[in-house]
Amino acid sequence: MPDTQAQPWHGVYVATALPFRPDGSVDLDAYGEHVRFLADGGCHGVCPNGSLGEYQTLSIDERTRVMRTAIEAAPEGFGVMPGVAAYGSREVCEWIERAAEAGAASVLLLPPNSYRASRSDVVAHYREAARVGLPVVAYNNPIDTKVDLTPGLLAELHAENLIVAVKEFSGDPRRAYRLAESAPGLDLIVGADDMVLELGLAGAVGWIAGYTNAFPATTVEMFRLITSDDPADVPAGIALYRSLHALLRWDSKTEFVQAIKLSMDVAGRYGGPCRPPRGPLPDDVAARITELTKAAVAEGCR
Repeated sequence: MPDTQAQPWHGVYVATALPFRPDGSVDLDAYGEHVRFLADGGCHGVCPNGSLGEYQTLSIDERTRVMRTAIEAAPEGFGVMPGVAAYGSREVCEWIERAAEAGAASVLLLPPNSYRASRSDVVAHYREAARVGLPVVAYNNPIDTKVDLTPGLLAELHAENLIVAVKEFSGDPRRAYRLAESAPGLDLIVGADDMVLELGLAGAVGWIAGYTNAFPATTVEMFRLITSDDPADVPAGIALYRSLHALLRWDSKTEFVQAIKLSMDVAGRYGGPCRPPRGPLPDDVAARITELTKAAVAEGCR
């Protein structure tokens, strides 16, 4: 298991889902309780204001309050790594400054995502963000952003001390080995639930997780087993991964927010509705996710 105390971006961090009331307003009390629940479940931290937290639908005030609520609810030693993505680099820097003022120890940052940014644009974007002073974890999601943080580009960003780690969501496990060769000091963080085995075995020191919202204790234990220094632990981790993979793969689908919130509801947590334009899942999809989640609960997942 990686030394989760070594850096404030190591270990299992949860990309937190955000609870909305029936009228569409943010339920900050419920969100704070959820952060404490995740801490009690053995998680090492949370990432508020990510895609799973529907940050794109939040006002500036709401997004600020969500970040502050997470930090205020976090017990001692529990990390908060806010998402600070924005269309402009100036806005990104403002979000990092707010995160620093609120007490965050690191931030998670996508590359420019309003257009297919060039290599020089990406470097300039992270250069501006790094100037604020908080450690920056890059988020590589070329599927959605159309900007690919390749191992070579990440090595360039790391060599200039602009980033400390990367949340890897490309779906290509071979990148872990190329990254270790080109940027050996850059920390690898699992970015997709259905790749936690492959990237965990490849040397990941952390996981920014989605389905951990529903099953914190079980998924944290799975990551511990997969990344254990004792080879005897790994088969149990593989068995857990196989048993949950039909659910975990929903973290990589377009409907991941609705899917994870539904699983939270079924597992006894409050997931609740999403903000438009995200609507309810089709009945057949919801039935399948409900079936898989009930089976996981019956198997003792918690």
